[in-house]
Amino acid sequence: MATDTQHPFTPEELQRLSAWMDSVHRPGAGQTPELTKISGGSQNELYLVDRGGDRTVMRIPPRDSGRSDGIKREMTFLASLKGTDVPHGELVVGCEDADVLGIPFYLMKQIIGWSPAGGDGWPEPYKSDLSLRPALAYALVEGCALLAKVDWKAQGLEGFGRPDNFHDRQVSRWISFLDGYKFRDMPGLEEATAWLDKHKPRSWEPGIMHGDYQFANIMFTNEVPAKLAAVVDWEMTTIGDPLLDLAWALGSMAPDAADSKYMRYLDVEGMPPLEDLLAHYEKISGRSTQDFPYYLVLARWKLAIVLEMSYARIVKNNIDNPSLASFGPLVLELMSKAAELAATMPDGVK
Repeated sequence: MATDTQHPFTPEELQRLSAWMDSVHRPGAGQTPELTKISGGSQNELYLVDRGGDRTVMRIPPRDSGRSDGIKREMTFLASLKGTDVPHGELVVGCEDADVLGIPFYLMKQIIGWSPAGGDGWPEPYKSDLSLRPALAYALVEGCALLAKVDWKAQGLEGFGRPDNFHDRQVSRWISFLDGYKFRDMPGLEEATAWLDKHKPRSWEPGIMHGDYQFANIMFTNEVPAKLAAVVDWEMTTIGDPLLDLAWALGSMAPDAADSKYMRYLDVEGMPPLEDLLAHYEKISGRSTQDFPYYLVLARWKLAIVLEMSYARIVKNNIDNPSLASFGPLVLELMSKAAELAATMPDGVK
Protein backbone atom coordinates (compact mmCIF):
# COMPACT_ATOMS: atom_id res chain seq x y z
CA MET A 1 0.00 0.00 0.00
CA ALA A 2 1.22 3.48 -0.84
CA THR A 3 2.06 5.98 1.89
CA ASP A 4 1.67 9.74 2.26
CA THR A 5 3.55 11.82 4.82
CA GLN A 6 0.50 14.02 5.43
CA HIS A 7 -1.84 13.32 8.34
CA PRO A 8 -4.57 15.36 10.06
CA PHE A 9 -3.38 15.10 13.66
CA THR A 10 -2.28 18.15 15.64
CA PRO A 11 0.85 18.19 17.84
CA GLU A 12 -1.44 18.16 20.87
CA GLU A 13 -3.23 15.06 19.60
CA LEU A 14 0.07 13.33 18.95
CA GLN A 15 1.09 14.07 22.52
CA ARG A 16 -2.17 12.57 23.79
CA LEU A 17 -1.60 9.56 21.55
CA SER A 18 1.91 9.17 22.97
CA ALA A 19 0.62 9.35 26.55
CA TRP A 20 -2.04 6.74 25.76
CA MET A 21 0.57 4.45 24.16
CA ASP A 22 2.62 4.81 27.34
CA SER A 23 -0.43 3.83 29.39
CA VAL A 24 -0.89 0.60 27.42
CA HIS A 25 2.85 -0.16 27.60
CA ARG A 26 3.72 0.21 23.94
CA PRO A 27 7.47 0.41 23.08
CA GLY A 28 9.17 3.79 22.80
CA ALA A 29 7.98 5.22 26.10
CA GLY A 30 7.85 9.02 26.12
CA GLN A 31 8.52 9.39 22.40
CA THR A 32 6.12 11.15 20.03
CA PRO A 33 4.91 8.70 17.37
CA GLU A 34 5.39 9.49 13.69
CA LEU A 35 2.26 8.91 11.61
CA THR A 36 2.18 8.29 7.86
CA LYS A 37 -1.08 7.92 5.94
CA ILE A 38 -1.47 4.62 4.08
CA SER A 39 -3.71 4.25 1.05
CA GLY A 40 -6.39 1.58 1.40
CA GLY A 41 -9.33 1.05 3.71
CA SER A 42 -12.74 1.80 2.29
CA GLN A 43 -14.68 3.26 5.24
CA ASN A 44 -11.85 3.92 7.70
CA GLU A 45 -8.42 5.54 7.49
CA LEU A 46 -5.07 3.82 7.91
CA TYR A 47 -1.84 5.28 9.35
CA LEU A 48 1.54 3.72 9.87
CA VAL A 49 2.55 4.48 13.46
CA ASP A 50 6.30 4.47 14.12
CA ARG A 51 7.50 5.05 17.65
CA GLY A 52 11.14 4.38 18.30
CA GLY A 53 11.28 1.83 15.49
CA ASP A 54 8.21 -0.06 16.71
CA ARG A 55 5.72 -0.06 13.86
CA THR A 56 1.98 -0.71 14.01
CA VAL A 57 -0.93 0.38 11.84
CA MET A 58 -3.71 2.59 13.18
CA ARG A 59 -7.23 2.09 11.86
CA ILE A 60 -9.53 5.01 12.63
CA PRO A 61 -12.79 6.33 11.16
CA PRO A 62 -12.94 9.85 9.71
CA ARG A 63 -13.71 12.29 12.55
CA ASP A 64 -17.21 13.25 11.36
CA SER A 65 -18.25 9.81 10.11
CA GLY A 66 -20.24 8.69 13.14
CA ARG A 67 -18.62 5.25 12.91
CA SER A 68 -17.59 4.83 16.54
CA ASP A 69 -19.76 1.75 17.01
CA GLY A 70 -18.43 0.22 13.80
CA ILE A 71 -14.77 0.52 14.79
CA LYS A 72 -15.55 -0.95 18.24
CA ARG A 73 -17.26 -3.84 16.48
CA GLU A 74 -14.14 -4.39 14.38
CA MET A 75 -12.03 -4.52 17.54
CA THR A 76 -14.30 -7.21 18.95
CA PHE A 77 -14.12 -9.22 15.77
CA LEU A 78 -10.34 -8.99 15.33
CA ALA A 79 -9.86 -10.06 18.93
CA SER A 80 -11.95 -13.14 18.14
CA LEU A 81 -9.63 -14.13 15.28
CA LYS A 82 -6.70 -14.59 17.65
CA GLY A 83 -5.43 -18.15 17.38
CA THR A 84 -7.29 -18.95 14.15
CA ASP A 85 -5.76 -19.84 10.78
CA VAL A 86 -7.17 -16.72 9.10
CA PRO A 87 -4.34 -14.39 7.98
CA HIS A 88 -5.20 -10.89 9.16
CA GLY A 89 -3.79 -7.73 10.68
CA GLU A 90 -3.65 -8.89 14.28
CA LEU A 91 -5.17 -6.59 16.87
CA VAL A 92 -2.49 -5.07 19.14
CA VAL A 93 -4.60 -2.79 21.31
CA GLY A 94 -7.76 -0.74 20.96
CA CYS A 95 -8.72 2.66 22.34
CA GLU A 96 -12.36 3.49 23.03
CA ASP A 97 -11.53 6.74 24.84
CA ALA A 98 -12.61 9.55 22.51
CA ASP A 99 -10.57 12.01 24.59
CA VAL A 100 -7.39 10.73 22.93
CA LEU A 101 -8.09 11.41 19.24
CA GLY A 102 -11.76 12.33 19.21
CA ILE A 103 -12.97 8.92 18.07
CA PRO A 104 -12.18 5.28 18.94
CA PHE A 105 -9.38 3.58 17.02
CA TYR A 106 -7.13 0.56 17.24
CA LEU A 107 -3.56 -0.48 16.48
CA MET A 108 -2.84 -3.68 14.57
CA LYS A 109 0.29 -5.42 13.42
CA GLN A 110 1.77 -4.17 10.17
CA ILE A 111 1.09 -6.44 7.18
CA ILE A 112 4.00 -6.81 4.79
CA GLY A 113 2.72 -7.29 1.27
CA TRP A 114 0.68 -5.71 -1.51
CA SER A 115 -2.90 -5.32 -2.64
CA PRO A 116 -4.32 -4.99 -6.16
CA ALA A 117 -6.81 -2.38 -4.92
CA GLY A 118 -6.68 1.09 -6.37
CA GLY A 119 -3.89 0.42 -8.85
CA ASP A 120 -3.70 -0.03 -12.61
CA GLY A 121 -4.33 -3.74 -12.56
CA TRP A 122 -1.88 -6.48 -11.65
CA PRO A 123 1.70 -5.46 -10.88
CA GLU A 124 4.57 -7.23 -12.52
CA PRO A 125 5.32 -10.07 -12.90
CA TYR A 126 1.61 -10.96 -12.72
CA LYS A 127 0.67 -8.45 -15.41
CA SER A 128 2.74 -10.12 -18.12
CA ASP A 129 3.22 -13.70 -16.87
CA LEU A 130 -0.19 -15.38 -16.93
CA SER A 131 1.26 -18.59 -15.50
CA LEU A 132 1.61 -16.83 -12.13
CA ARG A 133 -2.01 -15.73 -11.88
CA PRO A 134 -3.60 -19.01 -10.70
CA ALA A 135 -1.77 -18.64 -7.37
CA LEU A 136 -3.58 -15.32 -6.85
CA ALA A 137 -7.00 -16.88 -7.43
CA TYR A 138 -6.29 -19.84 -5.16
CA ALA A 139 -5.08 -17.43 -2.45
CA LEU A 140 -8.32 -15.47 -2.80
CA VAL A 141 -10.38 -18.62 -2.33
CA GLU A 142 -8.17 -19.76 0.55
CA GLY A 143 -8.95 -16.63 2.56
CA CYS A 144 -12.71 -17.00 2.55
CA ALA A 145 -12.45 -20.79 3.00
CA LEU A 146 -10.33 -20.36 6.14
CA LEU A 147 -12.77 -17.76 7.43
CA ALA A 148 -15.71 -20.08 6.80
CA LYS A 149 -13.92 -22.83 8.72
CA VAL A 150 -13.63 -20.83 11.96
CA ASP A 151 -15.79 -22.08 14.84
CA TRP A 152 -17.38 -18.71 15.47
CA LYS A 153 -19.18 -19.76 18.62
CA ALA A 154 -15.97 -21.09 20.17
CA GLN A 155 -14.30 -17.75 19.31
CA GLY A 156 -16.86 -15.82 21.33
CA LEU A 157 -18.96 -14.44 18.47
CA GLU A 158 -22.39 -15.45 19.75
CA GLY A 159 -24.63 -12.44 19.16
CA PHE A 160 -22.25 -10.85 16.62
CA GLY A 161 -24.81 -11.37 13.84
CA ARG A 162 -28.28 -12.78 13.21
CA PRO A 163 -27.77 -15.98 11.25
CA ASP A 164 -31.27 -17.33 11.96
CA ASN A 165 -33.42 -17.11 8.81
CA PHE A 166 -30.54 -15.43 6.95
CA HIS A 167 -31.76 -16.44 3.50
CA ASP A 168 -35.40 -15.82 4.33
CA ARG A 169 -34.51 -12.17 5.03
CA GLN A 170 -32.29 -11.40 2.05
CA VAL A 171 -34.85 -10.63 -0.64
CA SER A 172 -37.30 -8.65 1.49
CA ARG A 173 -34.56 -6.72 3.27
CA TRP A 174 -32.69 -5.57 0.19
CA ILE A 175 -35.81 -4.84 -1.87
CA SER A 176 -36.94 -2.65 1.02
CA PHE A 177 -33.63 -0.77 0.86
CA LEU A 178 -33.94 -0.37 -2.91
CA ASP A 179 -37.46 1.02 -2.60
CA GLY A 180 -36.00 3.89 -0.61
CA TYR A 181 -33.82 5.21 -3.46
CA LYS A 182 -34.87 3.53 -6.70
CA PHE A 183 -35.11 6.07 -9.52
CA ARG A 184 -34.79 4.06 -12.74
CA ASP A 185 -35.66 0.71 -14.29
CA MET A 186 -33.22 -2.14 -13.63
CA PRO A 187 -33.83 -4.80 -16.30
CA GLY A 188 -33.75 -8.27 -14.76
CA LEU A 189 -34.66 -7.10 -11.23
CA GLU A 190 -38.10 -8.69 -11.11
CA GLU A 191 -36.92 -11.95 -12.68
CA ALA A 192 -33.88 -12.36 -10.44
CA THR A 193 -35.86 -11.38 -7.33
CA ALA A 194 -38.62 -13.91 -8.04
CA TRP A 195 -36.06 -16.66 -8.72
CA LEU A 196 -34.18 -15.99 -5.49
CA ASP A 197 -37.41 -16.05 -3.52
CA LYS A 198 -38.16 -19.56 -4.83
CA HIS A 199 -34.68 -21.13 -4.78
CA LYS A 200 -33.19 -20.76 -1.33
CA PRO A 201 -30.42 -23.25 -0.41
CA ARG A 202 -31.60 -26.71 0.59
CA SER A 203 -29.34 -26.55 3.63
CA TRP A 204 -26.62 -24.25 4.89
CA GLU A 205 -24.42 -23.72 7.93
CA PRO A 206 -23.94 -20.30 9.53
CA GLY A 207 -20.41 -18.97 9.71
CA ILE A 208 -18.32 -15.80 9.59
CA MET A 209 -19.05 -13.75 6.49
CA HIS A 210 -16.70 -10.92 5.48
CA GLY A 211 -19.45 -9.13 3.56
CA ASP A 212 -17.28 -7.60 0.82
CA TYR A 213 -14.87 -10.38 -0.01
CA GLN A 214 -12.89 -9.70 -3.20
CA PHE A 215 -9.37 -9.17 -4.52
CA ALA A 216 -9.49 -5.55 -3.33
CA ASN A 217 -9.85 -6.71 0.28
CA ILE A 218 -6.96 -9.13 0.57
CA MET A 219 -3.21 -8.65 0.58
CA PHE A 220 -0.54 -10.84 -0.98
CA THR A 221 2.97 -11.65 0.18
CA ASN A 222 5.89 -10.17 -1.75
CA GLU A 223 7.29 -13.57 -2.75
CA VAL A 224 6.71 -14.88 -6.27
CA PRO A 225 4.37 -16.60 -6.73
CA ALA A 226 2.48 -14.70 -4.05
CA LYS A 227 0.62 -16.27 -1.16
CA LEU A 228 -2.18 -14.89 0.99
CA ALA A 229 -0.77 -12.36 3.47
CA ALA A 230 -4.01 -11.11 5.04
CA VAL A 231 -7.70 -10.49 4.69
CA VAL A 232 -8.45 -6.81 5.38
CA ASP A 233 -11.34 -4.32 5.74
CA TRP A 234 -13.81 -5.94 8.12
CA GLU A 235 -16.49 -3.22 8.23
CA MET A 236 -19.29 -5.45 6.93
CA THR A 237 -18.39 -8.66 8.76
CA THR A 238 -21.22 -10.60 10.37
CA ILE A 239 -22.43 -14.12 11.04
CA GLY A 240 -24.27 -15.24 7.93
CA ASP A 241 -23.67 -17.63 5.05
CA PRO A 242 -19.96 -17.75 4.09
CA LEU A 243 -20.76 -19.12 0.63
CA LEU A 244 -22.02 -15.67 -0.29
CA ASP A 245 -18.44 -14.43 0.23
CA LEU A 246 -17.23 -17.04 -2.24
CA ALA A 247 -19.75 -15.99 -4.88
CA TRP A 248 -18.96 -12.31 -4.25
CA ALA A 249 -15.28 -13.07 -4.89
CA LEU A 250 -15.67 -15.30 -7.95
CA GLY A 251 -18.52 -13.58 -9.77
CA SER A 252 -16.26 -12.04 -12.40
CA MET A 253 -14.44 -15.35 -12.97
CA ALA A 254 -17.57 -17.36 -13.73
CA PRO A 255 -17.80 -18.46 -17.39
CA ASP A 256 -20.91 -16.35 -18.06
CA ALA A 257 -18.99 -13.19 -17.12
CA ALA A 258 -16.59 -13.57 -20.05
CA ASP A 259 -18.54 -11.06 -22.17
CA SER A 260 -19.01 -8.54 -19.37
CA LYS A 261 -17.86 -4.96 -19.91
CA TYR A 262 -17.88 -3.61 -16.36
CA MET A 263 -17.78 -6.44 -13.80
CA ARG A 264 -14.09 -7.19 -14.19
CA TYR A 265 -12.05 -4.45 -12.53
CA LEU A 266 -9.04 -6.78 -12.80
CA ASP A 267 -7.90 -8.86 -15.74
CA VAL A 268 -8.83 -12.50 -15.00
CA GLU A 269 -7.13 -14.01 -18.03
CA GLY A 270 -5.09 -17.04 -16.98
CA MET A 271 -7.15 -17.71 -13.85
CA PRO A 272 -8.10 -21.34 -13.07
CA PRO A 273 -11.47 -22.77 -14.15
CA LEU A 274 -14.32 -22.03 -11.78
CA GLU A 275 -14.76 -25.71 -10.93
CA ASP A 276 -11.13 -25.92 -9.74
CA LEU A 277 -11.61 -22.92 -7.48
CA LEU A 278 -14.80 -24.37 -6.03
CA ALA A 279 -13.01 -27.67 -5.37
CA HIS A 280 -10.23 -25.74 -3.60
CA TYR A 281 -12.81 -24.04 -1.38
CA GLU A 282 -14.49 -27.32 -0.52
CA LYS A 283 -11.16 -28.95 0.37
CA ILE A 284 -10.18 -26.19 2.81
CA SER A 285 -13.56 -25.22 4.27
CA GLY A 286 -15.29 -28.58 4.37
CA ARG A 287 -18.41 -26.92 2.93
CA SER A 288 -20.31 -28.06 -0.17
CA THR A 289 -20.63 -25.70 -3.15
CA GLN A 290 -23.49 -27.63 -4.77
CA ASP A 291 -25.78 -24.58 -4.62
CA PHE A 292 -23.17 -22.14 -5.93
CA PRO A 293 -25.37 -20.86 -8.81
CA TYR A 294 -27.88 -19.59 -6.23
CA TYR A 295 -25.15 -17.72 -4.38
CA LEU A 296 -23.84 -16.27 -7.64
CA VAL A 297 -27.28 -14.91 -8.54
CA LEU A 298 -27.69 -13.56 -5.00
CA ALA A 299 -24.24 -11.94 -4.98
CA ARG A 300 -24.80 -10.11 -8.28
CA TRP A 301 -28.35 -9.08 -7.38
CA LYS A 302 -27.30 -7.81 -3.95
CA LEU A 303 -24.21 -5.96 -5.22
CA ALA A 304 -26.31 -4.24 -7.87
CA ILE A 305 -28.74 -3.01 -5.20
CA VAL A 306 -25.92 -1.86 -2.90
CA LEU A 307 -24.10 0.07 -5.66
CA GLU A 308 -27.34 1.58 -6.95
CA MET A 309 -27.68 3.43 -3.64
CA SER A 310 -24.43 5.31 -4.26
CA TYR A 311 -25.24 5.91 -7.92
CA ALA A 312 -28.73 7.21 -7.10
CA ARG A 313 -27.27 9.68 -4.62
CA ILE A 314 -24.89 11.32 -7.10
CA VAL A 315 -27.55 11.45 -9.83
CA LYS A 316 -30.26 12.93 -7.61
CA ASN A 317 -27.88 15.48 -6.09
CA ASN A 318 -25.99 16.23 -9.32
CA ILE A 319 -22.67 15.30 -7.71
CA ASP A 320 -19.58 15.15 -9.92
CA ASN A 321 -17.92 11.88 -8.89
CA PRO A 322 -16.49 9.85 -11.80
CA SER A 323 -15.75 6.86 -9.58
CA LEU A 324 -19.33 6.54 -8.32
CA ALA A 325 -20.68 7.43 -11.76
CA SER A 326 -19.04 4.27 -13.09
CA PHE A 327 -21.48 2.30 -10.93
CA GLY A 328 -24.30 3.27 -13.30
CA PRO A 329 -23.63 0.77 -16.10
CA LEU A 330 -22.08 -1.74 -13.69
CA VAL A 331 -25.34 -1.99 -11.72
CA LEU A 332 -27.32 -2.72 -14.87
CA GLU A 333 -24.84 -5.36 -15.99
CA LEU A 334 -24.82 -7.07 -12.59
CA MET A 335 -28.62 -7.26 -12.45
CA SER A 336 -28.85 -8.43 -16.04
CA LYS A 337 -26.27 -11.16 -15.42
CA ALA A 338 -28.10 -12.25 -12.27
CA ALA A 339 -31.36 -12.64 -14.21
CA GLU A 340 -29.67 -14.38 -17.14
CA LEU A 341 -28.02 -16.94 -14.87
CA ALA A 342 -31.27 -17.55 -13.01
CA ALA A 343 -33.03 -18.19 -16.32
CA THR A 344 -30.57 -20.97 -17.19
CA MET A 345 -31.42 -22.94 -14.06
CA PRO A 346 -33.99 -25.75 -14.57
CA ASP A 347 -37.19 -25.25 -12.59
CA GLY A 348 -36.78 -26.53 -9.05
CA VAL A 349 -33.01 -26.80 -9.38
CA LYS A 350 -30.63 -24.39 -7.70
